[in-house]
Amino acid sequence: MSPRLTTLENGVRIVTEAMPGLMSASIGIWIGAGGRHERLEQNGIAHFLEHMAFKGTKKRSSLQIAEAIEDVGGYINAYTSREMTAYYARVLANDVPLALDVISDIVLNPVFDPKEIEVERHVILQEIGQALDTPDDVIFDWLQEAAYPDQPMGRSILGPSERVSRFQRDDLQDFVGEHYGPEQMILAAAGAVDHDSIVAQAREAFGGLKRGGGWTHEAAAFASGEKRVVKDLEQAHFALAFESPGYRDDAVYTAQVFSTALGGGMSSRLFQKLREERGLCYTIFSQVGAYDDTGMMTIYAGTSAEEISDLAGLTVDEMKRSADEMSEAEIARARAQLKAGLLMGLESPSARAERLARLLAIWGRVPEVEEAVARIDAVTRDSVRDHAAAMAGGAPAALALYGPVARAPALDDLRRRLAA
Repeated sequence: MSPRLTTLENGVRIVTEAMPGLMSASIGIWIGAGGRHERLEQNGIAHFLEHMAFKGTKKRSSLQIAEAIEDVGGYINAYTSREMTAYYARVLANDVPLALDVISDIVLNPVFDPKEIEVERHVILQEIGQALDTPDDVIFDWLQEAAYPDQPMGRSILGPSERVSRFQRDDLQDFVGEHYGPEQMILAAAGAVDHDSIVAQAREAFGGLKRGGGWTHEAAAFASGEKRVVKDLEQAHFALAFESPGYRDDAVYTAQVFSTALGGGMSSRLFQKLREERGLCYTIFSQVGAYDDTGMMTIYAGTSAEEISDLAGLTVDEMKRSADEMSEAEIARARAQLKAGLLMGLESPSARAERLARLLAIWGRVPEVEEAVARIDAVTRDSVRDHAAAMAGGAPAALALYGPVARAPALDDLRRRLAA
């Protein structure tokens, strides 16, 4: 069935998609407030706020929030990205009203108890410490910082511990006041849902919110940069990024096909050349991330100190060769992988609800699935080769290295090798 959309008078958007045959549903609130909406002194507060939503409201304690959903066998969670914060639940069909009541409660009525703030502060500091102790997590934060230096897009979503240690109740309330306006909210639901019933309940919960002025984010500017942290680890971690189209650019589909063919699976060029033929690594992949006004293709691998130089050089060699050698069969395989991933994901109500929210946030509408499939199918070998050539020929790039990487080539060395 096609999605249904209703916009309340104050700007809250409600989008649902019924999935016949399902006995469960996913429902959540997606808010256009993420890491890139923070000022420097606020870095990490969007994520802190996400945690605090579960620490008590005007009518539920933190335990009561968890029990309300788990008593009916459901689950509730949240996440913070660079452009959005989401609060969502998965429940059986009869419990959708309960899930919406709990989610609207934690979004609209958090109490921000100072004692709970201190407890959750320690939890988040532990989360930051865990991330710093996980090389294949922290290297992506460093890569983002190298690609977007001195700007919100380049900062860690978790924030630095010194700032997280200072956030107080007023800081959380100020961020909510700035960014949790009705125009920034999308209520999305998929599965065993009734649109009219959800709209009626949402109107009761959110209809009283007053419109605000909204808040625009700072434009992102990809700038070539390098971060190298030498440390005695078992593996040398390598992450290389190139500027890629944002999600409003039609070329994003070409970028996705190229990245998939280059390093998106076991049959990809990087996996076959560096792992299967040379045995230089256990993990290697490429992926594309797209944002409102920018994008980034990332290649990641972990290898030994002795082989980091070979791995880095062969990686850019394979990128360069793809501009001339990428075959029709490789492109067809990558298109098939992307389409299958899209269509298989839509069998999950959680994935479908997230798709509804994200596409509505991007386009102000929810394009039919067939439109995305057609755009993937329209990607040609020539367009992929041209995209690869543009990257090899001078697209802005960034590099992050962590571990025994003293002998790893610098970004400038890799760029010269690409251009040769």
